[in-house]
This record gives sequence, structure tokens and C-alpha cells, in this order.
Amino acid sequence: MSGLTVDELRAAVDADTIDTVIVAFTDMQGRLQGKRLHARYFLDYALAEGVEGCNYLLAVDVDMNTVDGYEISSWKTGYGDFQLELDLSTLRHTPGDHRSATVQCDLAWLDGNGPVRQSPRTVLSGQVDRAAGQGWAALAGTELELMVFDDSYENAWDKRYLGLTPANRYNIDYSILGGARVEPLLREIRVEMDRAGLTVEGAKGECNYGQHEVGFRYDEVIRTCDNHVIYKEGAKEIAARHGKSLTFMAKYDEREGNSCHIHLSLRGTDGTPVFADDSRDGGRSALFDHFLAALREFSLFYAPNINSYKRFAGNSFAPTAVAWGTDNRTCALRVVGHGAGLRVENRLPGGDVNPYLAVAAMLAGGLHGIEQELALEPAFVGNAYESDKPKVPATLAEARQLLLDSRLARDTFGDDVVEHYARNAEVEIEAFGAAVTDWERVRGFERL
Repeated sequence: MSGLTVDELRAAVDADTIDTVIVAFTDMQGRLQGKRLHARYFLDYALAEGVEGCNYLLAVDVDMNTVDGYEISSWKTGYGDFQLELDLSTLRHTPGDHRSATVQCDLAWLDGNGPVRQSPRTVLSGQVDRAAGQGWAALAGTELELMVFDDSYENAWDKRYLGLTPANRYNIDYSILGGARVEPLLREIRVEMDRAGLTVEGAKGECNYGQHEVGFRYDEVIRTCDNHVIYKEGAKEIAARHGKSLTFMAKYDEREGNSCHIHLSLRGTDGTPVFADDSRDGGRSALFDHFLAALREFSLFYAPNINSYKRFAGNSFAPTAVAWGTDNRTCALRVVGHGAGLRVENRLPGGDVNPYLAVAAMLAGGLHGIEQELALEPAFVGNAYESDKPKVPATLAEARQLLLDSRLARDTFGDDVVEHYARNAEVEIEAFGAAVTDWERVRGFERL
């Protein structure tokens, strides 16, 4: 089922089958934030008058604490509002809630000074426009893994997320039997996402206990990212109604983490493939080779949290080396497909990634490579974990500094965007530095 039109929404409201409209945007942490409006109010007033929200929503930590150091929002500036600009092309049924619809938004300043440049969706839109200016459209797919637990979210919180019971007790990678254990939940997620307009491919088991992946077909990059955050929100809500919990965090325990591999390609605006050239070695066009010369300084947009860097471990299927290879899962960049399906898979992002920022970074690096006609080194063959290739940043602090020092990042996204997300990383680093962890207590309570 495709998305809703305003006329279809109005008919559903008149028929009393929809009574609520969720108006939401994606914040720095990749979460949907906004309001639930009465559907009649949305139709009679919000469509014409708009919706506003406090601008602190792009200047808080994951706990929603107000934090100093952001240019766009602070106690000094009074924590004003910004405009939630409705993108009616995103209007859809809300997955898991048959009596509501959802519309996603861009952000703009109330004084007419244009879009809020630090908004993740706006950051990506800038790179989409840049590609369009060269005659290209960008397509992407995100492969988002999750872990399912038999504990409810409330019980998990009360346990401080320790000692939870995974929905599968052993490695169920590609296991049909393993998937059957949680099929009632996975089926509802698939069906509800289809109802919300996402093109669902299927579900499969993964390596960690209770770990699964629900796959969706690629689409234009902004639609892919819009769908990504709708899926993530909806999956959590559906799991809660099943009395279960699930997590997308990059590294829950010492086993395999949750990845979010991002597949990206460019085509002409008429749909013509531009990455493939059968006359060249490997079937790759020169343009694709330039595009692949990706850049390490955007790592913060691929791994935005302290926990993100715990994924990057040897022989873990999460990369540690900045290298590319043909169908080589030990590399950060894996080239897959052929012809129109030729694409790059970025294996750095984890399940905690903000998709808009990650795809924007991929596009920014790729377009820079094309513009500068950067040379591509030969494909890596073998085990990249054991190579002498440059390493993926090992900490959030290292990735933050790389972004701050990047002339390319500042020229591409603007100083305001770079400083904004560097401050977000700094807040997380400071919070982690002040925390006393369970690891420290177990290690030191008696024995030190």
C-alpha cells in the first residue's frame, strides 16, 4: 500500500477510521520527535497554519537534557520555536496504529531565515541537490539489524538492561527455525511496514542471540531515510505491544553488534546507470572509481555514539580497516552487484546511526571524489583485518577531532553544521567520562 493523500486522510477521518495525525521530524540522535494532533484539527488548522516545536529539540542529549554550547538553541537565546514544515509526500498510515497517520517534516526558522541547516534531513537534502545539479539521483538501502528480548521495555529498564532474556538462545543466522521463534512479532512488523508504504523484502536471523534483520527495497535516498526512522520507531512500538523489547544499539554485548550497512548508487535523473561500464575492468565506470575514494574524516556521521566504536573489532564482520574490496566483507567499503545494480556497501554504520547524516556523508565524499577525479587504489584482496590499511577511528573522540579538522567537511556542510555535531559528540564524551560503569564496579569493588 502506498502513502496517503490529504483527500484520503480526510475521507478516513470522516469515516472515523483515523482520529490522530503524528507530526514528526528526525532529531540528531535519529529519533522521531513531534506531536500527536487530533486529525480534525490537523485538517482544519495545521495544514494551513503549520506546526511549531521548541528548538531545543536539536540541542539536547539522548536523555533530553538541555546542554550548553549550541549556537541555535540555549538559555541565552531563550529556547524559542522553529517551524515543522509538513512534507505531505511522507503522509502515511502509522505502522502498528490503525487509527493514526504520520507525516514527516523539515525544520525552518520562524523569522523566515530559511531552513534549520543543522536538521539531519536538511543536511542530506543539500547533498541530494548537489548531486541533482550534476544530473544524478542517489539511491540507497539501509540494512538495519536489531536484537529481540522476551523482557518488556519496562522490565528491561528496571533491570538496567542487564540479565535480559534473548528471544533466541543460540546463533540463528539464516535459520528458518530460529526466525519462527519470533515470527508473530516479525510478521506484524513486516505487515505494518507494508501498510505504511515501505517495500518490505523479508526477514532473516542474524548471529547474535535474538538478532534479526528486516529488509526493505532501496529507494531515493531521502525516502529511504524517512522509511528507516519510521521503521525503527514502529518496530519498537510493535515489540512493546507484544510484551517484548528490542534494541538497535550498535553493541549490546561482547558478541556481534547491530550493523546498518548502507548501499548507495547514483543514476542519471532519467534512471540511466552511471556506476557501470562493461568496457572497463571490473565493470565499474571511471565515475564510480572516483566516487569510491571515500574519506575517513566523516566517520562521526557513521558512528555517532560512544558505543558505536565497540563494534569495530577484528573478525567481527564490522570493519576495522579503511579499505575497499569486491564482495569482501572484511573491508569498510564492499562493492557488490553488476550493471544497474552495481553499488557500494558502507559497512561502518551500526544500528544507532542517523541515516540522513550517514548518507549525506557518503554522498559528500563520493561527489568530492568525482569533482576532484580522485584516483582509486586497487581493490583489497584477502583479510582486511590483518592489513596495514588506515584504521577506522577507535573512539568517538578521535572521530570528532577528524570532523573538526576536516576542511572538506567545513566546505561541504558548513562550519555551523560541523560545530553542531562536534558539540553533540563532546556532550556524549563528557557524559561517559562522568559515568561509573558496571564493568568498573565488578572489577574494582572487592579486588582493588
